[in-house]
Amino acid sequence: MAKGRGSASWSARAIVTLMVVSVLLLQADYVQAATYTVGDSGVWTYNAVGWPKGKHFRAGDVLVFNYNPRMHNVVKVDSGSYNNCQTPAGAKTYTSGNDRITLSKGQNFFICNFPGHCENAMKIAVTAV
Repeated sequence: MAKGRGSASWSARAIVTLMVVSVLLLQADYVQAATYTVGDSGVWTYNAVGWPKGKHFRAGDVLVFNYNPRMHNVVKVDSGSYNNCQTPAGAKTYTSGNDRITLSKGQNFFICNFPGHCENAMKIAVTAV
């Protein structure tokens, strides 16, 4: 009987150890996430399209968009909507003026959909690995 309890106890310890290691690995990825303030002047505004150039983004990184919400917004769009400066139905629109958006793996596209803003390069495309 003692042998059975010892085996179960060892198995339980092994499972708990694996769970702890898994949590630590997940936290390690989270700790590596970086925060970027969008815009060369720290403000989401016109001619932002080149801002991501030379930066290396990872999934989980956070983009901070600072702007006057009476004058701008941030809309997460797909590539076609980005290229055409159109807002698709159901697109997520941010309006706080201090938005924090976590990047997904792959391509992430953002525009301001106030009239004429996207057309004046108030948009960014970010690829996160």
